[in-house]
Amino acid sequence: MPAVETARGPVDLTALGRTFMHEHVFILSTEHLENYGTGAWWDEDERIEDAVTKLRQLVDRGITTIADPTVWGLGRYIPRIKRIAELVPELNIIVATGIYSYDDVPFQFHYRGPGTLLGGPEPMVADFTRDITEGIADTGVKAAFLKCAIDAPGLTPGVERILRAVAATHRETGAPLTVHTHSETNAGRIVVELLGKEGVDLTKVVIGHAGDSNDLDYLMELADTGAILGMDRFGLDLLNPTANRVSTIAALCERGYADRMVLSHDAHCYMDWFGPDPESVRGMAPNWNYRHISDDVLPSLRALNVSEAQIDQMLVENPQRYFNPR
Repeated sequence: MPAVETARGPVDLTALGRTFMHEHVFILSTEHLENYGTGAWWDEDERIEDAVTKLRQLVDRGITTIADPTVWGLGRYIPRIKRIAELVPELNIIVATGIYSYDDVPFQFHYRGPGTLLGGPEPMVADFTRDITEGIADTGVKAAFLKCAIDAPGLTPGVERILRAVAATHRETGAPLTVHTHSETNAGRIVVELLGKEGVDLTKVVIGHAGDSNDLDYLMELADTGAILGMDRFGLDLLNPTANRVSTIAALCERGYADRMVLSHDAHCYMDWFGPDPESVRGMAPNWNYRHISDDVLPSLRALNVSEAQIDQMLVENPQRYFNPR
């Protein structure tokens, strides 16, 4: 049986069980944390204890795996994730490699790589490949998927370069990929077109945040390429209310697309984007937590005649197919 790399090492593919395919543990700016957090608003042990409590809510609801697409640009720090994974051994945490940017590449790549001052091969590909094949830094934890982004600014030169680097790493390693997209501008179309031309197996691509859209024609167009729709922002009702998200999934299931959707919240245990107060976002999005799908969304889907087999397809079978190297 193929194995999937997690923060605690490889596990059998069938051991993934019910999987949320887009959940963060922490979203942080490491420079923000190091310069302004320590001794002020960040207590490492307190934050880890809080994360363990929140992640156990997943386990209590029968969720046994999360894919965490926290990469460069979102504050990936694997020693912290590894520590948490050891404290919640019932939950598999699958980590990613890549770069999260809506615009430019990090300065560390401005002058190296194709078309730059120093030229040479794309250094991002070497970094991403090492994370997948050897491990991240000296942690021994290997990334099992790739992550990049395209948002409202569109296909900027930097975003395009990152997308092509992710595609090249996919060709080199076979690792699947998830792309943050901006549904309001139908950015998924750009993703499937570019990645298809780059030789990416689109059945190994999750179009992240596709669930922000209720445009069935757009969503079916993406799914018809073989790509997987990330219905993954449950609880962010200010972007698309839960009732609309549920109705869209039910309509797609009725049309035969249950085999091309995955579910998640895109939630977190702690995020510093809205300031140091961890509760600052709760008033804006009270349902944006790890419990919402299990407690509210699945019953609503069942009420709209989505079958248990279709729910298992989205939560179990599709993630296993995505991570299956074959």
